Amino acid sequence: MSTSVEQVIFQEVAPEYWGQACAELMKQDRILKKIIPKYGSGFLMTRGDAFTTLARAIVGQQISVAAAQSVWNRVLLAAKKKVNPKNILALTVEDLRGAGLSGRKVEYIRDLAEHFNSGRLHANQWKGMEDEVIIKELCDIRGIGRWTAEMFLIFNMVRPNILPLDDVGLIKAISLNYFSGEPVSRHEAREVAANWAPWRTVATWYMWRSIDPIPVEY
Repeated sequence: MSTSVEQVIFQEVAPEYWGQACAELMKQDRILKKIIPKYGSGFLMTRGDAFTTLARAIVGQQISVAAAQSVWNRVLLAAKKKVNPKNILALTVEDLRGAGLSGRKVEYIRDLAEHFNSGRLHANQWKGMEDEVIIKELCDIRGIGRWTAEMFLIFNMVRPNILPLDDVGLIKAISLNYFSGEPVSRHEAREVAANWAPWRTVATWYMWRSIDPIPVEY
């Protein structure tokens, strides 16, 4: 009970930079000046520890949100309600396949668990490390690419200046809000986002909300 209460309290606290970021973005960007007040309630929220966040990201790759939640629930059951590196490594390939994971995702989630369990990751040092250094370390894990690493920096570490240019939702939102729905290149998206620094995470969050008013969580 205490863990869930702590988690809820944590989720209800906005990142310390959120108010300042919103104020500055509304001054710097004419589109965000309209969007932020429209979707002003809410803020970026995080949940779970580093391993849980990354494991959920692997489970959710290339399937719907509903399907991902269903598989995750079965992984939770198989891991006796606690998904951590030790419990994942204690499960057999058959156990994980039985929970609904593909053969490739079984390899990915086990490799993730082994990275954490062996100490190969510098998770305890991430707080003081630069974004790109963390991304490089995460991308050494099988099944984790730049997009997943950026989602981790946004939703687990709540880093303020992440721009996930591989995110389909972000590109769609930039297209609709800045280019009247015309196709947008990565270069054009990056040019738009240059105006958002050093709060590109916050701007991205509002871009997502402009196309889906339900706040994004991972």
